[in-house]
This record gives sequence, structure tokens and C-alpha cells, in this order.
Amino acid sequence: MQVYLPEPLYTRVKARGLPVSELLQKALDAELRRLELIDEADRYVRELVDEVGEPTPEEVSRAKAFAARIARRAKSPTAAPRNVKTPDRTKERATPRRRAG
Repeated sequence: MQVYLPEPLYTRVKARGLPVSELLQKALDAELRRLELIDEADRYVRELVDEVGEPTPEEVSRAKAFAARIARRAKSPTAAPRNVKTPDRTKERATPRRRAG
């Protein structure tokens, strides 16, 4: 297989002495993996739809709004991680639970 590089890109690559073959292999591997993950997600969604049915318009609207909020936060340069509270496990029962039966 031969790969064409536009002259400006070829010049920049040569100037840096980059290992073109290795970089192309890694880029192709990453792209193929990305496509495989997309295919897997599509299969999973089809299975869910088969199991529980199509989402309602309200569910789709909520999901889109939720995804938009996540995207805005991810793009925000000043977004600080939110403090996530985890359950306080120190107050759990010290005695083991009894088995039913």
C-alpha cells in the first residue's frame, strides 16, 4: 500500500524525522478501533430497543438535553470537577446480616 502526503505535510514530517510508517499504523489501528466501538454501540442500542422498545419523544428530548449539558461542560475551559459525594460507609452495621430462610 502506498500513501500520498501533500507536499506541505511531507515537508513537515521529514523536517521532524517522524516515523511515518509507525504513526500511520497507530492512526489506522485507532480509527479501526473507533469504528468497531461505534458498531458495538449500535448493536447494543438495537438490542435495547428490541428489549424495551423505542424511546418516547420525551425520553429522546431529555437525553439530548443531558448530552448537550455534558458537551458544554466538557468544552468549558473553566469547568472545575464537581464535588461528588460518596456514601459514608463508616456508619454501616458492624454485625453481619442474617440469611433469610
